[in-house]
Amino acid sequence: MRLTIRTNLAMRTLMFCAVNNGRIVRKHDVAAACNASENHLAQVVNTLAQEGFIETQRGRAGGLRLARPMADISVGEVLRSFEGALPFAECFDPEANTCPLRDACLLRDALQQAVEAFYATLDRWSLADLVADNAALDRLLHLSGARSLRICGTAEAASLRPPQHPGAPSMAEL
Repeated sequence: MRLTIRTNLAMRTLMFCAVNNGRIVRKHDVAAACNASENHLAQVVNTLAQEGFIETQRGRAGGLRLARPMADISVGEVLRSFEGALPFAECFDPEANTCPLRDACLLRDALQQAVEAFYATLDRWSLADLVADNAALDRLLHLSGARSLRICGTAEAASLRPPQHPGAPSMAEL
């Protein structure tokens, strides 16, 4: 399985907004930090806004910011917004399925379970889990003059600390 460029860029955009939380960020800054064209980013930003992940503001002081708390944005939800309309395999789309094995093949059931497990895992990760106490990401995406996300030692930091996920790198490994 491979994520589309749009989905990858959507997650980068959300992480950029989360690292610079509480601040309106410009599309130009996001594109530069995420190595993306502004035209491609504009399409992604439009979808993120339509899906309620970000708010956009027009004009000279315009830009984008998170529309809701980062802890309320699950990675699975974002990926479904961008990838959900694409059938994982031909047999997942009853209208386009021309597979001669469709009435006898059990691969579709196995793939369906795998896709559900994939999204179930990503549903347990929030945007806050991806950025909280992530100094390496903060260094890459933090705009100068913006409040740093690093808030260690406070009650707020403890609530933003990512859960321990099996296989996830520790902060020492980052």
